[in-house]
Amino acid sequence: MINFERPDGKTVEAYLVEPSNGSNAPGVVVIQEWWGLDQEIKDVADRLAKAGYRALVPDLYRGKLALETHEAEHLMNDLNFADAASQDIRGAVQYLKASGSARVAITGFCMGGALTVLAAGLVPECDRTVVWYGYPPLEYVDASAIKKPMLAHWALHDDFFNIAGVDQLEEKMKLAHVDYDFQRYDAKHAFANPKSSTRNLPPLEYNSEAANLAWDRSIDFLKTNLSN
Repeated sequence: MINFERPDGKTVEAYLVEPSNGSNAPGVVVIQEWWGLDQEIKDVADRLAKAGYRALVPDLYRGKLALETHEAEHLMNDLNFADAASQDIRGAVQYLKASGSARVAITGFCMGGALTVLAAGLVPECDRTVVWYGYPPLEYVDASAIKKPMLAHWALHDDFFNIAGVDQLEEKMKLAHVDYDFQRYDAKHAFANPKSSTRNLPPLEYNSEAANLAWDRSIDFLKTNLSN
């Protein structure tokens, strides 16, 4: 765990893992699901480090974790999304760049996916974004502010982020001439989280085939766009 500084001078604790090729590797800021900075999101960071990236996960909930859905919903509803995107996430990108990474992407899952969409327009230092099945209320998305390429993974059977909303978001991207790639999967929400099927929540389901395909596409996207 490390601490980094936000643009406003406040500090945030974060989980940092670096690859064997050192601190000059490209960076990826990883944004948590609504559960918090738990082991699953740390595993994502570890996976990215093994693929050659410096991965940093800011603790948006300031040490709090949710084990049940109502706890997660409460923590998410208490989060100031604009502040998290423009301060926590931007500060994380700035930290990675200042400490050796010439290029930095942002990726996020569920709630983190929604924050990644927001950060795409609020963090000018970000070079690329990879969104996993999450988007904010569309009236808050200023697609014209998104200047860097975005890859996004969506579930066709998502009870939390309806695919119709994805279609509307895509239309906003088209009109703003954003460089984007939206991939849709025959899966449910949180299909890339191996723990999804163990939470006894029918709207969530891990899908290894979709997850592996989405991960392959993500790594290819990062390799193509983040090489220093």
